[in-house]
Amino acid sequence: MIIDMHTHIFPDKISAAVIDKLSRQAGINAFTDGSLRGLRSSMDTAQIDLSVILPVATTASQVEKINSSAAELTEQFAADGIISFGCIHPDYSDYREELSRLKNRGLKGIKIHPVYQDTNLDDVKFLRILDRAAELGLIVVTHAGLDVGFPGVVRCSPQMARRVTAEVGDFKFVLAHMGGWKNWDEVLELLGDTNVLIDTSFSTGKIVPRPDSTWQAADLNLLTPAQFMTFVEVFGAERILFGTDNPWSSAKTSIEFIRNLPLDDDAKAKILGGNAKRLLEI
Repeated sequence: MIIDMHTHIFPDKISAAVIDKLSRQAGINAFTDGSLRGLRSSMDTAQIDLSVILPVATTASQVEKINSSAAELTEQFAADGIISFGCIHPDYSDYREELSRLKNRGLKGIKIHPVYQDTNLDDVKFLRILDRAAELGLIVVTHAGLDVGFPGVVRCSPQMARRVTAEVGDFKFVLAHMGGWKNWDEVLELLGDTNVLIDTSFSTGKIVPRPDSTWQAADLNLLTPAQFMTFVEVFGAERILFGTDNPWSSAKTSIEFIRNLPLDDDAKAKILGGNAKRLLEI
């Protein structure tokens, strides 16, 4: 079973415009049109059994609407292999009740994005949210490390993530982009002995730039197979979750990267879906 733990979609009426804007801002190509239809087509091509959509609230006022839509989408498409997490914003005041509402609607987790939400991960506004999510048994997925759309900005560093684990304790905590995008040396140094999980989204192989981008050739390199194997040694295959960051990575290429690693079949199966299946309790 292949489970993609990190995907994004946008409403049909705005998906094309959003993808165009974000693609230009980041200087990278998209691999789908950003719609639900595009995600389903990509899943079929790559033979992915289940995808988890991770919505992001960029303002507190968006939270309830996004979460209601996430619950409706999950109810409608779970049987077809697509579910959504909810979201929360650090400035949303009634976070305790909203997280309970998500739990009661059957959603399994939330996504936060410290960069887009302009708040450091170890800020008290996030810490109280994480405490409540831990109480409810919700999975928390956070963007970690740099972001292609915000050069030089880190709102979730490995140091911050380590402080969070010390403050909140053991909970279902996933650091996207192999623990911290392009902060990988620090991830290996600081987070191996914690209980955090990491996902593979937008972290393997090479970035595919737009022709009009300003990317330098050396900056296009992501993790090589040898570097990825170091993460396996430090974290163990059982703490790594497969993710594509759809629409920003090729699902098929991302799967081939894992399948071509010098790992045994059991370890590959854990990364591609077994670990996520256990985490999602399915």
